[in-house]
Amino acid sequence: MDRLRQRADFLAVASGARINRAAFLLQSRRRDDDGPIRVGFTVTKKNGTATERNRIRRRLRELVKRLDVLSMRPHSDYVLVGRRAALTCDFATMLDDLRSALHRLDRQPFTRVMPAVTELNDETLNDVR
Repeated sequence: MDRLRQRADFLAVASGARINRAAFLLQSRRRDDDGPIRVGFTVTKKNGTATERNRIRRRLRELVKRLDVLSMRPHSDYVLVGRRAALTCDFATMLDDLRSALHRLDRQPFTRVMPAVTELNDETLNDVR
């Protein structure tokens, strides 16, 4: 399992499926290549001071370390967006939430991401119809 590090990868995952939980938001996107599963972590400044954000990020990383890889889709990217509740939430509860979120993502059918309305022209509209 690899890490997401480039902004373009985070933005690509943001256009995929998402599952909300109390302590985090899980975003997912299936890739077309045969690469490994990649996971990224992000915590915004509104979640507290740098030490609090780092603690949230560390807890999220530990969640993924303790998770079995089989529960994640192969050839996919995941982003965990930390929330302030991750500081006080019970770790076992967070781990159960992550497992249930991944299970919910598995039940969702794979859908092709449609381009934005401004990017559509007559040719792509004919392909969609």
